[in-house]
Amino acid sequence: MSDSLPPRSPLAPPAYVSPAKRIAALSGDPNFMTSMARGLAVINAFQERKRHLTIAQISHRTEIPRAAVRRCLYTLMKLGYATTDGRTYSLLPKVLTLGHAYLSSTPLAVSAQPYLDHLSEQLHEACNLATLEGDQVLYIARSAIPQRLISVDLSVGSRLPAYCTSMGRVLLAAMDDVELTDYLANAELQPKTSRTLATPEALWECLQQVRRQGWCMVDQELEQGLRSIAVPVFDSAGHVLAAMNVSTHAGRVPAADLERRILPVMLTASQELSSQLFSPI
Repeated sequence: MSDSLPPRSPLAPPAYVSPAKRIAALSGDPNFMTSMARGLAVINAFQERKRHLTIAQISHRTEIPRAAVRRCLYTLMKLGYATTDGRTYSLLPKVLTLGHAYLSSTPLAVSAQPYLDHLSEQLHEACNLATLEGDQVLYIARSAIPQRLISVDLSVGSRLPAYCTSMGRVLLAAMDDVELTDYLANAELQPKTSRTLATPEALWECLQQVRRQGWCMVDQELEQGLRSIAVPVFDSAGHVLAAMNVSTHAGRVPAADLERRILPVMLTASQELSSQLFSPI
């Protein structure tokens, strides 16, 4: 496999398709519930930095008519998933139950938690497990140390860009060349800090190194002062299923210490978790 980047696709990144248009494209299916799809779109309109939205803002974000947005919010409030101050709306903690069934039943999250807890206790650092969803990493398990808080507000269900995170790069490196070339041709690579690798060529070269060494360190590319190291978790066929990382503050833990002291412990934990997940019953 060549380490040089294949030519980029001449096609522009696909145009953004609003939730309303995606819903409309499925409206001809007699089994498709438009009202349910709209309700989910309204929930997804809320984000970490946009926790309080007006009906007009939600309608603009989703392109769903205001009257339909209003009915969705009314239903969510009646069921205890949302609230309002009279002008803006926000989600309530009950909305977390929508994802609880998945997180509590998936063997990956359940099996990984004791390993993350042990690593966090042993290393005195935050430990996380994530999978790839689109061009983002989705946090499915986490063990944090209260006295080691960092400014990035993370929890189970959090999403971060794959290209500038250690777990994201482990998962991207597991793609085949065709998938990876397509990702690099369409991903929105933006510099988060002065250190961020934000060109397809630089990222391609970095991911080749991740493939060769089997782990990834990201040093202050997502946020100044944040340093992390990640390793893969494998399925029974040897394919990368998820990524596990340890995140630290750059001023407290040198990069060399991450590789010398923390990486061997993480690789052992990853091997043990991979074996447990798919051991014969």
